[in-house]
Amino acid sequence: MKIARVNNINDTIKMLKDNDVWIYGTDMDAEKYYYDQDLKGALAIVIGSEGFGMSRLVKENCDFLIKIPMKGKVTSLNASVSAGIVTYEVVKQRD
Repeated sequence: MKIARVNNINDTIKMLKDNDVWIYGTDMDAEKYYYDQDLKGALAIVIGSEGFGMSRLVKENCDFLIKIPMKGKVTSLNASVSAGIVTYEVVKQRD
């Protein structure tokens, strides 16, 4: 599994899509939970910033938006925690 930090996320998304990679973005307002999505193919996961999430343009450029269920008054998770949760699901689905 490769992890990348890039300067221009929208340019990177375009390049990945041109190379047949599906783009999944995490967003608390998404309709589907991360564990209900098929995460077995070539994919990239975009994690929004803590509290602010992703920009409108980045959301629009994602093929799918997925969310992590939240309970109580907490509305967002630490970005590394979100990445770990979704990455674990990718690995689990591929086993």
